[in-house]
Amino acid sequence: MQNEEIMTGDMLVEIVENQLTDGNPVKVKETLMRLVMSGTPREEAVQMIACALSIEVFDVAKNEGTFDLKRYSENLTALPDMPWEVED
Repeated sequence: MQNEEIMTGDMLVEIVENQLTDGNPVKVKETLMRLVMSGTPREEAVQMIACALSIEVFDVAKNEGTFDLKRYSENLTALPDMPWEVED
């Protein structure tokens, strides 16, 4: 394998901040506004969004697939619940 990089939480937060700045995908900004309006501090909301993003990044790395925008959007919709963290 070539020089693999581990994506850190800070990197994920930076990507989310870039998505917010770019307005793409729009669902990220909508999710941030929804979470903040429901009382979640902005920093915490961005971290939640980064968690949803990490699911996609991990899947792409693990399965050498493509980014699934539909699933990312579904995970954003589920926030603040994080159903992907449910343990059996």
